[in-house]
Amino acid sequence: MEQQDALFEVHEDDHQVGYRVTIACQVAGITYRQLDYWARTKLVQPSIRTAHGSGSQRLYSFRDILVLKIVKGLLDTGISLQNIRRAVSKLENLGVDDLAGLTLVSDGRTVYECRSPEEVIDLLNGGQGVFGIAVPGLMKELSGTITAFPSERAENTTGADSTDGAAVNDELAARRQRRSS
Repeated sequence: MEQQDALFEVHEDDHQVGYRVTIACQVAGITYRQLDYWARTKLVQPSIRTAHGSGSQRLYSFRDILVLKIVKGLLDTGISLQNIRRAVSKLENLGVDDLAGLTLVSDGRTVYECRSPEEVIDLLNGGQGVFGIAVPGLMKELSGTITAFPSERAENTTGADSTDGAAVNDELAARRQRRSS
């Protein structure tokens, strides 16, 4: 567990390291259209860098991508976008460590936030819960997956990878860099 906590702290502590839209979509399992709509409607916005006009790149944090995966999971189970918005607004002020202790359970209409196995069992015994999303499991999956992708620093606009300095395979960024040279 300590090793897992340390991995999350790396992402939580460095608020300037993020992932581009294509990576956020791929890792969260969503389309660009979904991501763009959710950002424009303020369901899940990038916390590191938002888009400012044509050609600018949004950067999503580890936490942002985790929330994207949670939203995707809730949508896949049939929860309405309106109810998902309510659930996400309750998660808004929670950090990665807070999210790591949650299980989200729903009866198809309402999303319940459970912080202990006893709360989950109480909901199930009361006939309330139909399905659950174990956030720690999503975090573990995301942590394992996201390390294979390049990240970048918010102040970096040339597309360099913050982890090893190699260029990101982004044709648009490469064209911009050639034009500015």
